Amino acid sequence: MVVVLTVAQLAVSAATLLVALALAAHTVALLRGGRPDRAPGEAARVLVGAGVGAATATHGAVGSAADEERAVGETDGRPIAPAGRGATSRALDWYGDRVTQLAFVFMTVGLLARMVAVGHGPFANQYEFATAFAWGMLAGTVWFTWRHAARVLSLALLPVILTMLLYAASVGSQVRGLVPALQHQVLLTVHVSAAVLAYGAASVAAAAGALYLARPRFPRLPDEERLDELGYRAAVIAFPLMTLMILLGAVWADLAWGTYWSWDPKETAALVTWLIYAAYLHARVVRGLRGRRAAMLLVAGFGAVLFTYFGNLFLGGLHAYA
Repeated sequence: MVVVLTVAQLAVSAATLLVALALAAHTVALLRGGRPDRAPGEAARVLVGAGVGAATATHGAVGSAADEERAVGETDGRPIAPAGRGATSRALDWYGDRVTQLAFVFMTVGLLARMVAVGHGPFANQYEFATAFAWGMLAGTVWFTWRHAARVLSLALLPVILTMLLYAASVGSQVRGLVPALQHQVLLTVHVSAAVLAYGAASVAAAAGALYLARPRFPRLPDEERLDELGYRAAVIAFPLMTLMILLGAVWADLAWGTYWSWDPKETAALVTWLIYAAYLHARVVRGLRGRRAAMLLVAGFGAVLFTYFGNLFLGGLHAYA
């Protein structure tokens, strides 16, 4: 058990370092003038343009400046960085993506090792759920970067993930026995797994919303329409998972405490969070909500997620153990 726990802690520590390195790589890439996101196929257009510029340069100096300007080109109305600086930024972003994926692998190994060591899902205390929360956010980052070419989300998500991992390190990783209310391993695993995935998707939605609000001051970010769509796609994932989390929690509460709902502070905060996302999706689908108000709702929703997680620390209640 001691060896497995050591492996778990080392894996989480390695993931923390990798998250910091990935954040540094993406930040430097942005500061050097690179664009943190591209629509699918844009990178290919950049490479093709650069190839055309190199080929035309062999015909002599005459007209080479114009050829180079055309090779640099434009996408979405914004110029791409000059070849040298752009290549470095793209290399740094590629490095940041790979390091983020490696951090996700280490986090997965850490959680699995912890589960083997403690004999149940690693969700029983603040340390375990903080690391699981970070894993969920990493999963969202990796998925959206790969599936939707949304590297830009890393700029907003990696600082939050790093902060959560540092918080986990600060509360200590001691193994404690399960309190009576948690001694239902199936519900412990399924209920909290739904929460972790829901919160991870909610963090992605909030990152898109925060970047949308920051877009006027940072014109190198993707256009507002793309950020708005990314936030919506993430919220569509988060909401049904939150619904499942609350339903399973009610069933578990009845088994543990004899009532489906007791207006415990954490239950109430989870319900408020669910209502925020329900309001966002209803307003978007029925009334076509877009823009700043939609982005603010997504940011507020993740604020409610964080309050749901941390609120029991100072509000007490039946969930005070976690």
